[in-house]
Amino acid sequence: MTNYSKDVFIYKNPAKLLQNLIRFNTTNPPGNETESIMYIMDLLEKAHIEVKTFGRKTERQNLYARIKGNGSAPPFLMYGHIDVVTTENQNWQVPPFEGRIKDGCVWGRGALDMKGALAMMIAAFLRIKVEALTPSGDIILCIVTDEEDEGYYGARYMVEEHPELFEDVQFAIGEIGGFTLHMDHKRFYPIMISEKQKCALKTIIKGPGGHGSMPIRDGAMAKLAYVLERLNTKRLPVHITPPVKQMIEALSSNMSFPANKVLRQLLNTGMSNKVLNLLGSNGYLFDPLLHNTVNATIVKGGNKINVIPSEITLEFDGRLLPGYKPDDLVSELNALLGSEHEFEVTFYYPGPDSVNMDLFNTLSSVLCDFDSEAIPIPFVGCGVTDARYFSKLGIQTYGFTPMILPEEINFSKLIHSADERIPVEAMEFGSETIYELLKRLSLFD
Repeated sequence: MTNYSKDVFIYKNPAKLLQNLIRFNTTNPPGNETESIMYIMDLLEKAHIEVKTFGRKTERQNLYARIKGNGSAPPFLMYGHIDVVTTENQNWQVPPFEGRIKDGCVWGRGALDMKGALAMMIAAFLRIKVEALTPSGDIILCIVTDEEDEGYYGARYMVEEHPELFEDVQFAIGEIGGFTLHMDHKRFYPIMISEKQKCALKTIIKGPGGHGSMPIRDGAMAKLAYVLERLNTKRLPVHITPPVKQMIEALSSNMSFPANKVLRQLLNTGMSNKVLNLLGSNGYLFDPLLHNTVNATIVKGGNKINVIPSEITLEFDGRLLPGYKPDDLVSELNALLGSEHEFEVTFYYPGPDSVNMDLFNTLSSVLCDFDSEAIPIPFVGCGVTDARYFSKLGIQTYGFTPMILPEEINFSKLIHSADERIPVEAMEFGSETIYELLKRLSLFD
């Protein structure tokens, strides 16, 4: 039997592993993730796991580790990001990089997004090695930087510069999904199968300029107000995409009357917006999944108090539904705002065009084994993750970072917020669930 350093057995205490990860301040920007990557690398090397680092910058390295299988199945990938968003101007009950356990939870930036999930993956990965299990296919663990920006130093770099590392991989798990969603007095577990695409745009709004003392009608400022008012009060057209249809059908079929009937009407394009209006704040989950969306986020115009600007630049964060392209969004904006506005696409990275559901039932059954009340459902993310990069290699990512959460811990409201935390119990649940998944996959030839 192989003798391992006692450090390796931290896999038995995933909450402790998470505390250690939180204590590395990997706020992006600037990131500086390498110190935390070296810590993980040291753990894996002490378990005699093959591990390497790759990166564009010394201070922004990505980790790649592999446990060899017997070759009877394709490799399986687990990946996630080690960088976190800022805590600036947030009022925390505990220091955000202390990793303190309080009220049964590990508190700190990244506890949910996504150092907690990484700790689960690392723990399951180490356990497979220590218990000398030989999977059917190789198991790959990839920990990347820079997800909270655009992935240029992280997943995008790994996919574009080192695609050979992921040869023959068909399936992967990453963020976001597998956590408890409490609805209708039931425990749903959304597993992300697809996500929207990021599409940034800008337009230049023009009008007559002049001296600030002279009234000007229909100037650039007035036109800006019209654009913002239309975006604030009107939605873009409804679209029912296949993965969103799967999600709403699965959710509604497990809900009681009348909620099930109401949700079903979201799939009726003539009723979708009326139902969303009826749901109010309860429809926040569905609204962005039924429309392409834009939010005005940057305004630039004017540089002197007594000069009326003749040009204002307005920039938008646009999000496209799966299968839609930037031209579709521009056409919808022209129909809403008028054709006088010319839109320039400043950033677009397409996501996957299709969904492979072949592993979904396996993920669902593992969750149900650990929570008899679990109701797994397919889920479409309104944000973007590194899945968009790995999809370029033909890899289907499932958002699967299992967490059993009490109702007072709302995943979507706590990530990126003050007092981000995860129950110790959820860490143990996730580590066990991922470990069981890896064991179960090893049975597939």
